[in-house]
Formats: sequence, structure tokens, C-alpha cells
Amino acid sequence: MEIIARGLSYIDVNFMGYPRVIATAVLQSPLGVALIDPGPTTCLDTLRASLERQGMTIGDVRAVLLTHIHLDHAGATGSLVRENPEISVHVHELGARHMVNPEKLLASAGRLYGGEMDQLFGEFAPVPEANILSLAGGESINVLDRRFDVEYLPGHASHHLGYFDDSTGVAFVGDTAGMRLDNNLFAIPPTPPPDIDVEAWVESVELIRQRQPSTLFTTHFGPHEDVDAHLDVFLEHLAAIKILARDILTGEGSDEEKAAAFVTKMRLYLQRFAPTQQSVLFDGAPLGPLALGWLGLRRYWRKQGVES
Repeated sequence: MEIIARGLSYIDVNFMGYPRVIATAVLQSPLGVALIDPGPTTCLDTLRASLERQGMTIGDVRAVLLTHIHLDHAGATGSLVRENPEISVHVHELGARHMVNPEKLLASAGRLYGGEMDQLFGEFAPVPEANILSLAGGESINVLDRRFDVEYLPGHASHHLGYFDDSTGVAFVGDTAGMRLDNNLFAIPPTPPPDIDVEAWVESVELIRQRQPSTLFTTHFGPHEDVDAHLDVFLEHLAAIKILARDILTGEGSDEEKAAAFVTKMRLYLQRFAPTQQSVLFDGAPLGPLALGWLGLRRYWRKQGVES
């Protein structure tokens, strides 16, 4: 468990045996424990063991704050609530119904991950409606002994939230500021279907910047203190990958050939900007195949009226 600031730390849940891929933030106070993005159920044993090493248990958890409901962020939530029914779950109102009844969410994820879904994420148990606290963004919430400002941050997902702790300057931004696995200044946008909206995403990044946090906490992976540089680089990569997808979509070839072309060009892109060991992580397990990024951006461009 690594310290972020007073009363804030994070756990590397060691997703699929890989370090520095999914970070769960931990808020600890005399009133109990809160978790931000607990990760998938496949990482629950690691999360539990790490808490126990610090003298905490699942029974001490009082709240789970979800940036969004994608399986790598929210998958363990229902299992945690089943184990400790005192947990309240903060989630955007558009995602709340899927936490209560995850049938449609799991069907959508199953189309993307196929037979690998259970191995990657494990069970996605429903959360009783009584445990859900729906948010729209714009609220200030009290969690244990701390106050968070909640902002709506669409772009990666239509139900994405950010939690801003003004007492420490830490902004918990989920996937809105991209994936950055170490101190190397490279932050790549994850663009799976169905909700990618690049214009909304840029506005969300600028909203984060306007709040002037001292630290960005990204679920993939951990805290980054070079906030403006991080956001600048992320926006550069978002713009570049957006245009790359458009050019492929409007070019020659079948759908299968265009998907293959995107994957090939993205591999070259990653080789230019990311350390070799990270390129492997971004290209397949554990962060998802690059082909999912193509599907999300293809859907985005088609909604803009751009066709093959």
C-alpha cells in the first residue's frame, strides 16, 4: 500500500498478475474505510489481503466510490456489498441501474471479451438498490471525515464521475486522464465502445484543469503530480488517435482490414511513445486488445456521420 496524502493511500491489486495496472484508492479514518474503484472480483483476494496487512478488513469499509461502472473499475463492488451490507455505493445516475441489474452491462462486455470475460473480471454481483447513492455531478459529498466535490466527466463513458478532495488537492479521475503506468510522460486514451465522445472528453479534461488539482489519481495507474503536462500530453494523444481512426475508416478495405490496420498503426504508435514493457501491456491483456479501441472510435466517427 502506497501513501498519496494524509489518510489517502492506494493498493496495486495486481490485475492478472501484472503490477501497476489497476490501483484502488483507500481512504482511512477513525470512522472506517472508503474505496475508490475497487477493481474486478478477480482481484478481490489481493485487495482483501492488502487491507488486512494494514489492519483493515472488508467489514471496515463504509463506502465505495465509483468513477464509472466498467468491469475493471467496478466489478468487485457487488461482492463487497454482499460481504458487508453496510457499504454505500456512490455512482453516476446513468450507471446506477446497471449496478442494481448488471444483465445488459454484462451482455455488452461479453460481446467484447467473449470467453475471456470470466477469467479477466470474475463475478459482477448486483448491488441492492438500497445501497446505491446516485450522483449527477455538481454535488459535494461527505465520505467518512472528508468532503469530496463530484464532477461529471463524460467522454470515456457517459456515466463517468471525478472526485475532488480539496483538502489534499487529489483528483480521482478514473480513465478521464487516460492510462499512464509510470512516471514516463505518456498517457493514452482507452477508447472502447459504446460511449466514446471526444468533444465531451476534451471538455472533461479542461474541467479537471480548471479545478487545479495538485495530483491526478488515475486508476491505470496511480498518482501523478505533473498535472498540466500530463493533461497536455493526453490531449495530444487523444487528438492523434482520433484522426488515425478517421483516416482508416474513410480509406479502402473491408471492416476486418480496417480493424487490422488500426491495430498495426497503433502498435507502431506505442513503440514511438511508450517504453517497450508498457507497449505489451497496452496491446492485449491486461489492458484490453487494441481492437477494442478501434471499435469505440469507429462508433464515435459513425455517430459524427463519417462512414467508410
